[in-house]
Amino acid sequence: MSATLSKDAREELQSRGYSRRQFGRISSLLGMGAALTRFAPSAHAETFKPDQAFVGHPNMVRIGSNECWTGPFPTACSAGQAMVPHGNRYEPDHLRSTLLDTAAQVENCPVDHILPWSGSSDPLSRAVVSFCSPTRGLVTANPSYEAAWRTASWLNVKLSRVPLTAHNGYVTDVRAMLQADPNAGLYYICSPNNPTGTVTPLEDIAWLVDNKPAGSIVMVDEAYIHFSGTPSAISLVKQGKDVVVLRTFSKMFAMAGLRLGLNFARPDLQQRMMRYDGANVTTMLNIVALACGASSLTQTENIIARRNEMIAARTMTLDHLRKRGVHFLPNSQANMFMVDWKKSAAQMKAAFAKQNVEIGRNWEIWPTMSRVTIGSMADMQAFCKALDHIMA
Repeated sequence: MSATLSKDAREELQSRGYSRRQFGRISSLLGMGAALTRFAPSAHAETFKPDQAFVGHPNMVRIGSNECWTGPFPTACSAGQAMVPHGNRYEPDHLRSTLLDTAAQVENCPVDHILPWSGSSDPLSRAVVSFCSPTRGLVTANPSYEAAWRTASWLNVKLSRVPLTAHNGYVTDVRAMLQADPNAGLYYICSPNNPTGTVTPLEDIAWLVDNKPAGSIVMVDEAYIHFSGTPSAISLVKQGKDVVVLRTFSKMFAMAGLRLGLNFARPDLQQRMMRYDGANVTTMLNIVALACGASSLTQTENIIARRNEMIAARTMTLDHLRKRGVHFLPNSQANMFMVDWKKSAAQMKAAFAKQNVEIGRNWEIWPTMSRVTIGSMADMQAFCKALDHIMA
């Protein structure tokens, strides 16, 4: 499989300490073979478990995977549906460039700083390959989104995970990240963080960018930023900093099954991420997703309305937990929160499943806590009702 890498790419990887034996693994990560999750059983399977496919009652309340509780905005649906009859064409109407132009206008960012992807997992794994190596590791918060962990494990890259703590309001501690590995290749910040929903202040991210080691990159995963309405690290990209920002249409824009994402970075950083397999992954995209995504980006009023709908459901749910004396982590600004049952989270997940409510999983570091996604108001009322039944 290493033959899929060009001679220049193989030489570049070797110059950073990767071995020939790792070329096949790198190829498999970058859209050239099976997805990483297919290899997970050989990569600390007990520690790094990808989300399982939904299995349960067809009427189950699904608040376990951070999906949006409803579909794409109506006008976005119409734009996507209009492309279905043209599915015989790879590119019927400049849909890719329209998406990029729209994103550039919305974010006031140069269009050559933006690339589209099928979701955000590919550029996240690609960044570990591109900026980490056997001599320069990966640093993340713990808990956080684990895709980068799995990639680092798969490539035998040093992984440093900095625990989130109460004293810092469960916000990512950028100074502790730098201390954990002063020579890392990639510092990954998910903000709002998955699974805590906590936001890393932009000034903290800027501090890390200004104090990190030369040649390293700060990657900011903003999958949930539209739910928080907080300032974006794209401002640092526009300043020419060593920053890559990830976005996905899976959350606020309710396109999880359509698979579309963007990343924002200087063109030279984009080239470093693209040099192993050319432009195939970013050019061969689903035309329904492209049309739906471009329409979604401009829905300012609908974004605010959907955010407010989520906040109302979240507030109601957390108020109910307080009344029941159930502890949860504070400061979530996203469509999720962590609840501490003070007992096995796996047992509580099973108890909710018996009530036809699918809640989320726990992380290794917090075995008594479950992630709960904020669904519709009706979803969260069902969650509260199930909780009452379980606690009776």
